[in-house]
Amino acid sequence: MELVGFLGSKEGEVVNLADVVCVTATNMLSNTLFSMDFLDFEGQGIGKWLRKVISEQAELGTNVNLSALYPILSGCDLQGIQKKRKEIVSKFITIWEDIIKERREQDRAILDQRDFLDALIKDGCTDDQINQLIVELLIAGVDTSIIAIEWAMADLMKNQDSMHKLRDELECEIGTDIVKESHLAHLPYLQACVKETLRLHPPGPLLLPHRALQTCQVMGYTIPKDSLVFVYMWAIGRDSTIWIDPLSFKPERFLDSSLDFKGNNFDYILFGAGRRICPGQPLATRQVPFIVASLVHLFDWFLPGDMNSIELDMNEKFIITLRKKQPLQLIPKGRK
Repeated sequence: MELVGFLGSKEGEVVNLADVVCVTATNMLSNTLFSMDFLDFEGQGIGKWLRKVISEQAELGTNVNLSALYPILSGCDLQGIQKKRKEIVSKFITIWEDIIKERREQDRAILDQRDFLDALIKDGCTDDQINQLIVELLIAGVDTSIIAIEWAMADLMKNQDSMHKLRDELECEIGTDIVKESHLAHLPYLQACVKETLRLHPPGPLLLPHRALQTCQVMGYTIPKDSLVFVYMWAIGRDSTIWIDPLSFKPERFLDSSLDFKGNNFDYILFGAGRRICPGQPLATRQVPFIVASLVHLFDWFLPGDMNSIELDMNEKFIITLRKKQPLQLIPKGRK
């Protein structure tokens, strides 16, 4: 992994974990989409730019859009939100527009279906359709994974007992080998750590809204027809009537639990449920534990200066996603 090589070259130096992970998470998705890396570690500025643009898009979603509130103003863009959104989308499209053009110019008779882009072209999608879909996949898929990985590492740094248990499991199962995707199914404590992190810090604290098709009664409350309904996953994850000691990081609670990411239990529906469950769930539930396992297995981690784990700031910042208010700064040291 390039991530491992890069961190090895930064041994003893302070790194911004989210910026580093951004390169790997983006490239994992871009290889699925385009069979190529978008970013490299030498040009980390691109990674920071990408996160900045994604953040700008997310912040737009928090603005009260007057044009959406009042139907009579639906054709207006009083606050310039739509204009700004189009500018952000245009920035994204410049990354891959030449790739789409090149693929279309290839002889379709010899075009193998190598990736998602080939499948979309073969399916007859227009450039506009492809661009919009890829923008949505990048915004929804990359940033949430980065946030989850940063929170997982922060939780493990804060709770060193859990860090040691996870490292012991990795050493027992993997030994001196690098982490492979095939290992993930045999690492229950790793999976428990990821589930516990997502319970405490769901990257999407509010699930996507749904509309009530009819007036209905739910637990004594009347939900009028056409109401927008939000599920507050952050509050559910900290509800003391559901979880014992809900504010503590205790991965052990998931070791003998049937709770998973498939939306079968309303106590734990991080990706939604049913037909409208998040389509990125299979990717995220492989990508996040894979990167966390690699970071923990191959490196010892230290906080900058004389800071100890008790002093680590765990405050949250809510936009659309739930970010760490203070970016996680760590010092890697390769494990022999």
